[in-house]
Amino acid sequence: MNVIVNIDGGSRGNPGPAGAGIVIRAADDGTVLAQAGVFLGNATNNVAEYQGLIEGLRRAETLGARQVEVLSDSELLVRQMNGQYRVKNAGLKPLFEEANDLARRLAKFSIRHVRREQNTLADAMANKAMNLKRTVEE
Repeated sequence: MNVIVNIDGGSRGNPGPAGAGIVIRAADDGTVLAQAGVFLGNATNNVAEYQGLIEGLRRAETLGARQVEVLSDSELLVRQMNGQYRVKNAGLKPLFEEANDLARRLAKFSIRHVRREQNTLADAMANKAMNLKRTVEE
């Protein structure tokens, strides 16, 4: 199965109450297969972005996806995952390593940057989790 996973993360206060949004769609027809907002407690925006990536990859794997294209509006995360930037922040290194481990388990993985306007549903799911202070599935 081939899927497209939109991810987003946010923090109110940076650090502050944080959430991640995930939307998984079938690559062939765009059908939404899963969407969720995950409440993360107190975290930074960058930690929330990585948690969104990790959760998105886990959920895609659970659905049986073997080829995953991730779309994110976090230029930092995308460039780090693509090897263009080094991960200097000690708090992000274990998240980066976990995301890479998950990506390596797939037959094909890619990640690319999209504009914020192209990521509105994942953003809405992250905000819903932050507003409700709990994980939500739709």
